Amino acid sequence: MNLALVDPFVLAQDMPEALIARLRSSGAAVCLRFNRQGDLLASGTAKGAIAIFDLETHGVARKLRGHTPGRQVQSLSWSACGRYLLSSSVDWKAILWDLNDGSRIRTVNLGAPIYIAELHPHNHLLCTAALFEAQPVLASLDQPSTVRKPLPSTPKRSAYEQDEKHDPKNTTTVTIFTPSGEHIITGTTKGWLNIIKASTCSVIYSTRLSSKALLLLRLTTSGRDLLVNAADSIIRTIHLPDLDDPSFDPDNMRLEVEHKFQDVVNRLSWNHVAFSPSGDYVMASTLMNHDIYIWERGHGSLVKILEGPKEELGAVEWHPQRPFVAATGVESGRIYLWSVNTPQRWSALAPDFVEVEENNEYIEAEDEFDIHPIEELHKRRLDLEDEDVDVLTVDPAKPGQVKHEFRMPVLLDIHASDSEEEMVAIGAGQYRRKSQGPESEVLEDDEDAIPANGQTKRRRAD
Repeated sequence: MNLALVDPFVLAQDMPEALIARLRSSGAAVCLRFNRQGDLLASGTAKGAIAIFDLETHGVARKLRGHTPGRQVQSLSWSACGRYLLSSSVDWKAILWDLNDGSRIRTVNLGAPIYIAELHPHNHLLCTAALFEAQPVLASLDQPSTVRKPLPSTPKRSAYEQDEKHDPKNTTTVTIFTPSGEHIITGTTKGWLNIIKASTCSVIYSTRLSSKALLLLRLTTSGRDLLVNAADSIIRTIHLPDLDDPSFDPDNMRLEVEHKFQDVVNRLSWNHVAFSPSGDYVMASTLMNHDIYIWERGHGSLVKILEGPKEELGAVEWHPQRPFVAATGVESGRIYLWSVNTPQRWSALAPDFVEVEENNEYIEAEDEFDIHPIEELHKRRLDLEDEDVDVLTVDPAKPGQVKHEFRMPVLLDIHASDSEEEMVAIGAGQYRRKSQGPESEVLEDDEDAIPANGQTKRRRAD
């Protein structure tokens, strides 16, 4: 209903304009991720907790705790249906959550602190992870005893390139699946980009993009455009071929950098990067700076700088469907939201509604406030009740529109809290607010409640 009140020309905008809200949960948020539908925002904190926000109300819909307290959550990854969430941490653990009840489906120890972990696009029981000073893995989560397949970090070289024995050690820092899940793209500490065949866990193509580490990789929804953030303060965009094409030959592939985005004046470094939903824009947060830079990919030009709070911004995410951006504050741990200004269009609900800038004298019609007989009003009501309303038939989804059945239940007793001690565990991954004592559990409206014996019971005044 809220979208009906918004001017359609505002919805057509493709870039956020201003800071509209601040979110805060227990602990300092360090990583963010929107679900595919765009109605929920998951955030991981430096204390090992996870909060999921409902973007309609900006309230906390669920809190999850399963990682070692005090160990930072490194990454979050949603399943395509939005029911499952994978979280990884420096405590060596990756946890797969079922958001239907907040339970933990699987907790796996990958043997090293985790840089980043991501779910398979079509199978929530399969994930890939980049580990600290260890080989990346492809892990199956369908059994209690996790099956882990090591992924190579050594790039594939041609005959004329340097032999791997004389090459410094490569360690994988980031891994992502392609949209089909058939390939895994990884980045290393020496600036190599590797494309790995998931079925054989072998490198089919490698190219060196930088002399320094690749920090983050992002793909568009189509999987044809790749965004690379490297430690050399340069953001690169690369157009990928169709890796799933049967005629695709990796031996003849040559990847070329499409655009390089950097600040040649101030030499700014980039904390985090993201694509817009259409892939037309590239966004980045800056080190030791409180602005978000947005570039247009067509010409590679800077088109907007989002001004935020007076603190450095860390992780940034773009909403999967709307001009809506979320970012974390490095110092405060708050989550900041940018969007377009959306004045409400009330004429969508009342066609005769007219906005006026000043009071106008209203002249009523001759029969506008006439009192009608009760019999006539009753007859009108009965005539309206004779209309048959079909509440059982479900309209088919439009072509190209993905239909999602899952809706996460919202726990009404979970509120945004600045104190971790206010929440107590009531089950695996489920929490409620602490009680302040027997008297605090009695509601103000229940002072005259009638107990089972039929006698009126009043609260005792101390």
